[in-house]
Amino acid sequence: MPYVYVFIGGGLGSIVRFGVARLLSNYASAFPLATLFANAIACIILGMFTAYSGKNGLPESMSYLFMIGFCGGFSTFSTFSMETFRLLEQGNFFYASLNIIVSLCLCLFCIYLGMRLMR
Repeated sequence: MPYVYVFIGGGLGSIVRFGVARLLSNYASAFPLATLFANAIACIILGMFTAYSGKNGLPESMSYLFMIGFCGGFSTFSTFSMETFRLLEQGNFFYASLNIIVSLCLCLFCIYLGMRLMR
């Protein structure tokens, strides 16, 4: 049964991720804003569920559905890596470096923020 929860959550997260990409496609630039935004939001959600789970307990099914499935489908390390690699290939070292630094710092902050919001 855990596979079903991960499957459903992952599908929902992927659909939301696709929607975010479509919504932010109007703001296309050399910087991969949609991926950064999706990863940051997924980190806030994951931080919130992590804090809630630690404080109140979370049924395993909900952990599979939201923490593994939804957040896993919504966030995207592979796209982040590919977009950063493309920036490097294009010689855009500034945006590539900015993407790495901002993504890492922002997503760590968003985990913290999500956890703080649930405390």
